[in-house]
Amino acid sequence: MCYNGTNRFGRTGNYAQEDCSFMGVDSKFHRFHEAGQKANVNNVAAFGEPARSLFTSSKIVSLHHRIEITDENEQVVYRATTKFPSLHDKTDITDASGAHVSHIQKKIFTLHERHFITMADGFEFQISNELFHLVKDITNIPELGWQLRGNILGLNFELYDANGAIIAVIGQKLFSIHDKYCVDLYQPEQEKIVVTILITLQHMIRDRENAAAAASSSSSSSN
Repeated sequence: MCYNGTNRFGRTGNYAQEDCSFMGVDSKFHRFHEAGQKANVNNVAAFGEPARSLFTSSKIVSLHHRIEITDENEQVVYRATTKFPSLHDKTDITDASGAHVSHIQKKIFTLHERHFITMADGFEFQISNELFHLVKDITNIPELGWQLRGNILGLNFELYDANGAIIAVIGQKLFSIHDKYCVDLYQPEQEKIVVTILITLQHMIRDRENAAAAASSSSSSSN
């Protein structure tokens, strides 16, 4: 037996190794780990030990949606704040001292959603969901020459540079009401851009989930 508790299906009891292998540091499918835990063994086998890991958690504060990004010691290193309601989903990211890191803004073009990002130094790039598919997502970021490869159902994403080298691995925690993510950094000099991409990705996944829920509700009410 692997552990005693509640498994991913909500059942309580003792569970075999295959249930444990679905989640946590030994999982082949789910790459999330908590602060203080070692990186996922499959990440380490494929890419080595990360240089640094960061963690996010969402919360609602007044009329703002706030995401805090913390380090391995659970100290806040960045904050992302979105004022709502906001048609363009405008979000600003600051570091722990309050210094501006980046600005994210959503625009809708026909059927495709795009997020425009401006870094504090003026560098601009965008992320579009044109290539976002249900199971296997591959999103190019032409301005950077980077590629985001991921699996929505597996809640895992890998970010590669123009040479095909790993930049970061992103994992989402299952069954969390606070949208918890972790990011294992392999190129720490790209940290601010990676954090900005992670926040943008969270917004895109949230929008997809909201759209799916609205479509399901509309379908149910019409039956």
